[in-house]
Amino acid sequence: MSACRQAIPADADEVFSLACEFATSFTPAREEFDASFLRLLASGDAALLVAKDADHVVAGYLLGFVRDTFYANGPVAWVEEIVVQEGQRRNGLGSELMAVFEAHARSRGARLVALATRRASAFYEAIGYGESATYFRKDLGA
Repeated sequence: MSACRQAIPADADEVFSLACEFATSFTPAREEFDASFLRLLASGDAALLVAKDADHVVAGYLLGFVRDTFYANGPVAWVEEIVVQEGQRRNGLGSELMAVFEAHARSRGARLVALATRRASAFYEAIGYGESATYFRKDLGA
């Protein structure tokens, strides 16, 4: 199993590489990534987790947030991004990232964890998630 932990500045190159693998609608730009990465690390609102493989290489990351809501009578958690390197999938890294984030969300009083996916429904169902809503988006341009 991997070592799953909060990201540190030294993880930036490996996380950027994974973010490029994750993105399908946008192309991550390094300058913007670097600025966002540092802001997210400094933010008390973001959970930016990394999972290392047996060779101690960052092979996955999760970016999530816990926010207050009215509808749930308190905080809910949202997984914004999660990716595991193609060759490392089905080794438990994604499950471990989700479990660590769920514990983080629970510790902050979150009542649920939610996310959107197009490519990994079977994974989320296997770890106890159920389909709940349709996801809509509107691109606002650059």
